[in-house]
Amino acid sequence: MRIVVCVKQVPDIGEAKRIETNRKTGTVIREGVPAIVNPFDEYALEEAVRLKERHGGEIVAISMGPAEAEEALIKSLSMGCDQAVLLTDSKFAGSDTVATSYTLAAAIRKIGEFDLILCGQKAIDGETAQVGPMLAENLHVPQITYVNELEIQGKKVIARRELEKGFLVVQCRMPVLLTLVKGINVPRVPTYSDLSDAMEKEIITWAAEDLDVEESLLGLRGSPTSVSQVWTPELRPGGEALTGEPSELANRIAEVLLGILEG
Repeated sequence: MRIVVCVKQVPDIGEAKRIETNRKTGTVIREGVPAIVNPFDEYALEEAVRLKERHGGEIVAISMGPAEAEEALIKSLSMGCDQAVLLTDSKFAGSDTVATSYTLAAAIRKIGEFDLILCGQKAIDGETAQVGPMLAENLHVPQITYVNELEIQGKKVIARRELEKGFLVVQCRMPVLLTLVKGINVPRVPTYSDLSDAMEKEIITWAAEDLDVEESLLGLRGSPTSVSQVWTPELRPGGEALTGEPSELANRIAEVLLGILEG
């Protein structure tokens, strides 16, 4: 079984003091901001490794981004992936979800045949949840989204989809793309030895010229999304913490609410 896992390096919003955006392009300014593997993609990586441990096979991690995105692929290799591919080129810069999925699809076609593509539900820097489904459409393969439980039986996938008011069990023959939600597993923490070994492995690097693509469909030029306005909201001051007996707190909250209504 051959599994492709899509991985994205994103700003570490927990460590960054403030996330700024480029007002002209609407993209996040990443310079000087700590970066991590997109947390939802770690669930995809972990699930891929668990499937390989149960059924055998090969895992290829793929990421699109600047040279620094190698760090995300090193993490992927340390978790158990066998190969890693980095798509990096200034022509990819500014890609929206349409251009990103187009580029990833071209790279996966070059990688060759696959049984599964696993993606995180979404990326925490964009929150669109669009790249996975668009990638499936580009590759003309079926897709199962919001998966929180996964089983392989021969050439068939049995997936449980997480819905707003319950769940839905779906069966599909491979190849298929799945997007995974938080809670499907607990991602492993690589050991120092795992990380050291991963740093010694080769990361394949492809630019636009290495792919069968139309350059007019790449990067900012190939992104139909139009950003009309973008800004960084002002930080709000912290709220007031109330302490005391329940009856005192109830009276205090009532006073605050009345003040708001009267004001």
